[in-house]
Formats: sequence, structure tokens, C-alpha cells
Amino acid sequence: MSGTTRRNFLGTAAAAGGGVALATPQRASAESGAAVRTVAVLGGGVAGLTAAHELAERGFRVTVYERKALGGKARSMDVPDSGTGGRRPLPGEHGFRFIPGIYHNLPHTMRRIPFPGNPNGVHDNLVAPKEMLFARSGGREDIRLPLPGHGDAPAELTPDEIRRSLTAVLDTAFNLPLHEALYFANRFLVFLTSCDERRDDVWERTPWWEFVRAGQMSDDYQRILAVGITRNIVATKAEEASTRTVGTLMEAFVFNLLGRGADGPLDRILNAPTNEAWIDPWVTYLRSLGVEFRVGWTVRDLTLGSGVITGAVVEDPEGARRTVTADHYISAMPVEHARRTWNSAVRSADPQLAECDRLETDWMTGIQFYLTERTPILHGHLNLIDSPWSLTAIAQAQHWPGHDFPADFGDGTVADCLSVDVSEWDRPGILYGKTAKQCTRAEVAREVWAQLKAALNDSGRTVLKDSVLHSWFLDPAVDGLGTPNPVNEEQLLIHPVGTFHHRPRSATKIPNLFLAGDFVAVPIDLATMEGANSSARQAVNALLEQIGSTAERCTVTPLYRAPELEGLKRHDRTRYRLRLPNLFDVG
Repeated sequence: MSGTTRRNFLGTAAAAGGGVALATPQRASAESGAAVRTVAVLGGGVAGLTAAHELAERGFRVTVYERKALGGKARSMDVPDSGTGGRRPLPGEHGFRFIPGIYHNLPHTMRRIPFPGNPNGVHDNLVAPKEMLFARSGGREDIRLPLPGHGDAPAELTPDEIRRSLTAVLDTAFNLPLHEALYFANRFLVFLTSCDERRDDVWERTPWWEFVRAGQMSDDYQRILAVGITRNIVATKAEEASTRTVGTLMEAFVFNLLGRGADGPLDRILNAPTNEAWIDPWVTYLRSLGVEFRVGWTVRDLTLGSGVITGAVVEDPEGARRTVTADHYISAMPVEHARRTWNSAVRSADPQLAECDRLETDWMTGIQFYLTERTPILHGHLNLIDSPWSLTAIAQAQHWPGHDFPADFGDGTVADCLSVDVSEWDRPGILYGKTAKQCTRAEVAREVWAQLKAALNDSGRTVLKDSVLHSWFLDPAVDGLGTPNPVNEEQLLIHPVGTFHHRPRSATKIPNLFLAGDFVAVPIDLATMEGANSSARQAVNALLEQIGSTAERCTVTPLYRAPELEGLKRHDRTRYRLRLPNLFDVG
């Protein structure tokens, strides 16, 4: 995007009918004499960029401080020294991007980020894979599922229809025993018709493994419906994961499949490396709105005086400490970094900050394999449900139609990028018998490659060949592998039971401090880009309320609720208050 001018972007913004129209009235009032308020956004990931976007369009003067790179865990990155002969460096990433149709707030922002030639901004860079694959190891048949497109006729949502439909899918697609498919469908129906109070209290404190009675079921039931859903999609362990979190996500996906309340198809990815398709155009647009960026600046502390934040202590790229000031501060860092900046005085001013110490993070990190041939796997995501390290993957070249891999990237011989997410770092692998954290970086690459081959080459067809492996790239945020002290600077928030009750609100008791990030309490109860985006919108709204602004509030769209089920939820609320189980909970 470096060749795109500011004029190009602003012209595209006007055509898209997005951000410029919203920003104009606020700027007019500022230019006519009203004082322009300043905001320091601490963190430049999805939450920080969203906050900057919403604030700048409302006439605030915004500076974003980011320690590493704009885009945070969502960004793509160049593989160092990999481009030769004038070609682009190979594309690396923390993990592949997945923007499902259940998201509403993030897509709304994407439509307001201008992109040349796209009437709906960078949102038009989303494409829908056609299928997904549950790959089995040990010669067991892989499960290949077509993905329906958006726009399917909404199904009639009655308890019986939901139970019958889900049972049919599980019985047919996954070959589960009929009685297990029926049981799981009924457990899902219990969650679907549970009132909010039962979800927040009982199901939040019940592990998913226990809720679906996984310990009493077959290995396939455990691998697909317990471990598969939680480890590969929600990125936490089934034995620990909150039923509220897992069930809420599954509920949203089922509604998406039924054509209900969705922004688009179930599975969507970007049609180019993330920075090219999304992050770089976003930053360019924000700069055009006057947002300033300080990259390489690390926030170390917040100073408190007279009950308000008086400054943020930052370390600049040269290592010098300085204090930056603003009227308002939005902490938009991941929780494991943000809570280090809250000293005892700040924590005392708002007890909910101390509650964040009880939130947990875990490792989920990407590795990319660059291949000299296209991989004939499928047009979509792979879920290797039998892999010890809980691998998911996608072959990217086929989804990037505007790029010629051999000609455009690397040394001219790379034809594809197989991007893999490693979700389990504490279980022994199949090659060395060591956990991922115990392996060196090279051993991690060889182990992941071996697990990929074990799942994809076990049915009489050689999908992955050693001879086509060109090179690999492991997220540089991971360091110290194979030593007693491995570290991961970009971990992922996980959702053990009880987590929901420790998540903070966007508004704090410190009048000029607000919180944004995927750890903040938002309508989507999952560490996601949607959660980060929603929390930033909440933070901006809280700031506007605090100062009594008349500016238009940010929309925060919750997950879809089927109106046909509200009566059953009201009935369940009565049963819950009478200490009775859900109507469909037969044990």
C-alpha cells in the first residue's frame, strides 16, 4: 500500500460513504473554536486502532503508542531476508486470520476503511472458503464438509427442529453413534434455551467437558465435540473451558449456518496478507484523519494524581524513559501487558483492575511452511483433530488471487504458504516425544510437519512431500524454546470456568482512564478481534459519556438472539429461580 496516496484513500472513503462523513461535523465544531481534546491510546493492535478510528472520526486528537508493530497479533509480517531479485519478502504471521459471519462490529469498521477500487472498503477483501476438513490420523477417514454460502433461507427454529437438524449433521458428517449424536444435540438444546442467569452462574462454572459428558462417550465424540471445539476453535482446554463461553460461540455459529443474524458466510478470510489487505490501509486512513503513531514506544507505568491519570511513562525506541500526557487515556494492550502498567495506586483507585490478575493466557502461535508446489488439500481450513499439538491450517495461495507466488515472493520458487496454528504447547509430540516448549525452534518445525503428514498422508495419497518444503517461519514472539524458560510475548486469553466474572468494564473509576482489549467484558465472550473491536467502541462511548459529548455513539452489536427462543428462556428463568433444571435437561 506504500504506493497509494492520501488523495486516493480519501476519494475512496467518500465513495464508500464511510468515515469521512462522520468526522466532518466534529471537526467543524473543533475548528470553530471548541477545544480539541487529546487522547493517548496505549497499544496499537485491533483494539487500539479501533479506538483511534472512532475517536479521530469524532474530532479528537489521538496519539497511538505501540511497543512492537501496528496491528498487534492480527498483523502479518515479512520474513527477514527472504525476498531476492526485487521480489517481496515471504509473508509470515502470528496466525492466520479468521473473520466469521458471526462478527458484526469488526466488519462494520472494515467497511469504513477505504481501499482503492472497493466500494465497501477493506471489507470487500474478505473471501469465503468453500469447505473445511477434519483430518484424522491412523488411516481413519477424513471428514470433508462443504460450507454453505450466506443467504440460505432461515430455518424454522423450534426445539424439535434444532434437535433433529443437529443430530442429522453429527450422525451423517462425523459418523458418530446415533445415541451420542442425539445426546449432544439435546445438551446443546439445554444451553440454547437457558436463561442468561443460568448461563452466567451455572454454565460459567461448568467445564464444557463435564457439560457434554465427554468422559462417558466414545473417542470420536471426545476428539470432535469436546477437544476439537475447545482447543482448535476457542483455544482452551475442554476440561477447563467455561460452558458459557464454548456454548455461546457454538450457538452463534449454528445461527450463522441457519442464515440467522449473520454479517456474511460462516468462514471468511482475507484475499491477501493481512497488512496489505487490511492493516496498512487502516493506518493510512487514520493518518489522514490526523492520528499520530509512536511505534517502538513501550508503556511502563501510569501516574495517578488527584484521582486522575496525569501521565503515561513510556520507553522510547532509544530506551529513554519519558512521560507523555493527554486529557484521556485508553489502555488497549493485551491483559498480560496492560496489568504490568497498573501500579498499586492505580489498582487501589479501581478494584476491577486487580481482578484482571485472575485472567489467564496460554500459548497459541503460528508457523508457516513455504512450499515449491501448490498443496492439493482443499479450498478452506484444515482441522487436524487427532494431532497432539491441536493443529489447524490453511493453504493460502489459492485464496490470494491477486498474487503470483513464484513471481512475486521470496526467491521465485515458492508456490504456496501453508499457515499453521499450534494450539497445544504442553503435550508430547510424535517425533521427539517432547512438548513444543521443550523443542528447539527447528524441532518444532519438524514436529509440526510430521504431524501434518501423519494426518494428511495416511489414506493412500501423498499430500505433503518433503521434497516441496522450501523453508519455514515461526512467530518471533516465541523465544527460549528448548530451554528451561521458554517465553511467548503474544499469548492468547483463555476461558477457564469463572473467567467471565473477572473481566473488567471499559469504564474505570478513574475518570480519564478507559479499557479496551479482548479481555474486557463485551457481548462476545471470547478472545477475538471482534471482542477487541467491540471493547474499543465501548471505551470510546464511555469517554463520550464522561465528558458529556453530544457526538454520535459507537454502535456495539451483540450476538444474534433468536426471537423464537426468548419464550423458552423466560420459562427457564422461572425454573432457575425455583432452583429447577432446564426443561430439556434430562441428565
